[in-house]
Amino acid sequence: MQSLARAFTMLEIVAEFGVKSGTESGGGIGLSHLATHMGLAPSTVHRLLNSMGEMGYVECDPDTGLWSVGLKAFTVGNAYLKKRDFVSQARPFMKRLVAELGETVNMAILDRQNVVFIAQWECDEVMRMAVPVGTRGPLHASAVGKALLSAMNDDDVRAILKEIQFEPLTEKTHITIKSLMAELQQVRKRGYAIDEQEQTLGMRCIAASIYNEYAEGIAAISISGPTVRLTRKDMARAGRAVRNMAAEITRAIGGKETEKRE
Repeated sequence: MQSLARAFTMLEIVAEFGVKSGTESGGGIGLSHLATHMGLAPSTVHRLLNSMGEMGYVECDPDTGLWSVGLKAFTVGNAYLKKRDFVSQARPFMKRLVAELGETVNMAILDRQNVVFIAQWECDEVMRMAVPVGTRGPLHASAVGKALLSAMNDDDVRAILKEIQFEPLTEKTHITIKSLMAELQQVRKRGYAIDEQEQTLGMRCIAASIYNEYAEGIAAISISGPTVRLTRKDMARAGRAVRNMAAEITRAIGGKETEKRE
């Protein structure tokens, strides 16, 4: 059981470094670095890597010695996306939103105390925010995170927020539960959330939730763009567009929007 837990922990770390590195080879992590992250002896990690490599879940670049996720891991992850059939249904709407607003559109879901980006439609601008599918992001400092939280009741939100670290990514980041809870009330009234340079200075994001047939928030779509293009005067118009497109996706998948939850 311990070996199984270690193998999955290792796979998560390898996957995380694979999407963060952004090198031409797809990124990855070295053996010693991985051993340090896991708190295990390099020999133990090496045995795990070899076993997972034989099964196709990880692979090693012979030129760099870096380990990254293998084809088998992609196959398993892709099966999850196929099960979440709303992703494919949402793609035409995401494309329309890119055409309407001229900025990249992302889709994310909640995974414990993080958001995970599961789909993207990029704009044509040279300067744009591209988040690789599979990337994890902070709940407290992202528009998609706040949109997903706003779809929940306050008790559930507080239970989640008590487990996260309010890391100040910029001077605009929320650093207390109280301040974030206050903003969530505004998100519920507007129907969309805003990341006002809270994660990255010079970048703004707007997000709105998508709901299932039980009026539960299951995902959020967002637009992201530099502040020089996505200006303050554009926010209300763009916010309405994102909110309306999220509502269209909700209807297309047979969902229904929740009533405002205080």
